[in-house]
Amino acid sequence: MARETIFLVQAFLAGKGNGLKADTPMRCRSAEAARKTAERLAPTKAGVVAFATAGDSELGDYDETPTIIFKAGRLPAQFDDT
Repeated sequence: MARETIFLVQAFLAGKGNGLKADTPMRCRSAEAARKTAERLAPTKAGVVAFATAGDSELGDYDETPTIIFKAGRLPAQFDDT
């Protein structure tokens, strides 16, 4: 299968202490849809990030560094440098 770009929104809830608990990721049709979804969720979540990644879904091989479209709030360290 050919490489495809997927757009995801990952929201986080406040966990115990300063921890974060990941919500179920949401797949979106486009970068714009991912950004709008993340902006809509931002006021109600501890943190939210919308990103794009490319890869082969049959092989489960995706880029290691996603392209950040939008981020807000508290996020895990993996999103600090992106």
